[in-house]
Amino acid sequence: MKHARSTLPTPTSTNSFWHTEPNEFLLGHRTTADLPSQADIVIVGSGITGTSVARFLSEDDRAKGKSIVLLEAREACWGATGRNGGHCQPLLFTRGPEVAAFELKNVSAVSSYIKSASVPCEWRSVSGCMTLWRPEILSAVQRALSKLSHLAPDIATRVRLITDKDELRAHRVDPACLGATLTAGAGSLWPYKLVTHILESLVKGGKLNLQTSTPVTEISSSTTSATDKGVTHTLTTPRGAISTSTVILATNGYTSALLPSFADLIVPVRGSMSALFPPEGSTILPDSYGMVGALGQPATNDDYLIQRPFAGVPNPAGHLMFGGGRGAAALPTIGVSDDSVLDEGSAAYLRSTLLSVLELGGETEGLKELQPARHWTGIMGYSRDDRPWVGGVPGLKGVWLCGGYTGHGMPNGTLCGKAVVQMVLGEAEGLDGKELQEKLVEQRDLPRSYLISEERVRKARGLPTVEVQDRTGVLDL
Repeated sequence: MKHARSTLPTPTSTNSFWHTEPNEFLLGHRTTADLPSQADIVIVGSGITGTSVARFLSEDDRAKGKSIVLLEAREACWGATGRNGGHCQPLLFTRGPEVAAFELKNVSAVSSYIKSASVPCEWRSVSGCMTLWRPEILSAVQRALSKLSHLAPDIATRVRLITDKDELRAHRVDPACLGATLTAGAGSLWPYKLVTHILESLVKGGKLNLQTSTPVTEISSSTTSATDKGVTHTLTTPRGAISTSTVILATNGYTSALLPSFADLIVPVRGSMSALFPPEGSTILPDSYGMVGALGQPATNDDYLIQRPFAGVPNPAGHLMFGGGRGAAALPTIGVSDDSVLDEGSAAYLRSTLLSVLELGGETEGLKELQPARHWTGIMGYSRDDRPWVGGVPGLKGVWLCGGYTGHGMPNGTLCGKAVVQMVLGEAEGLDGKELQEKLVEQRDLPRSYLISEERVRKARGLPTVEVQDRTGVLDL
């Protein structure tokens, strides 16, 4: 299968629970009535990555005085970050120690910012509980943990595998489960509230020009003269065009709509989410959860769960924020960039599954499924080599990319955004790009495997396509 380009974000979308308490200041917001015709830096996308880029630019003296415009196709934070599962959970044994260390650093950075800025986004420090439902999955995890213990014993101490039935019950896991990993250092949150808090602060502080409902339909590039190495990029929108020397794409699953060359490298995948009312009389779950291979689901299609508070917040109903169920989908998911459609197959799976895999407590006698407060869909960006793409786009000087999180953006996007800012501002100072990248890697500010290069593109294209990987899905941790 040759992956087609993503579409642009659809004008309308399914209604995410996270948008039930919208940021009134940002709804329909345009910092200037007209789209500026020029800016020093243009960011495309207002999720966790694009907003982090804007924030770190605002905090860096090298960007002082530069005009920064952020373009969003819909309302602020209306894409994946406003539709995800609310997890900020590092995966410590699936992608190697370098990535594990970076994700831990990222989660810490998010937590620190929330606390220092007093962001009311329901942040809760929890352990991540990944439940394992088939023997081959349990064996693969055991091998991965053994490998991690050898390569990075300090990180390995943060993960514990449990198989004892009483201990599983203590974490509210049904004892039919074969085992679970417990990972320290995870968090859950209302992601939309975090992102819109940052955006509102930047706009009100005069640090950012935010233009919502302004989709970019095309990027064209030209050199200013035969002797000038500078490149001008013109971003076309329905409201006019804006020109800049620096474009930062934080477009994740929608990337190939603007970068056709990435159509096979970052592929849109539609996921399903729900906000479910817990059983009457139940109490809050102790962890955030992942379910791998539960109820016949493919091992490559994780389900994921956090729980909202029962008290101390607006609308404190203890909603079970449960996502996944792609294996039960009635509609295609790979290569799909339309989040206006609800998949009833996945939705039905989400309503019923938690009653089988967890001990929710409360009044569950005779209960076949949980009552939904809301169902919705969102578009993820799956990377062909299972790593985000961060850096300059080959062959397009001044165009930078930060995306392709394969459903794992919250523990990556903040510091990936910071890293791309370091690259952009460093090169603007005249520093060597490769030396900048090496410094980021040495300082553990970005995993080497995330860096964009022509060599990485070639290697990725030697792998099976995202569709084939998802279909054949050999679990090799």
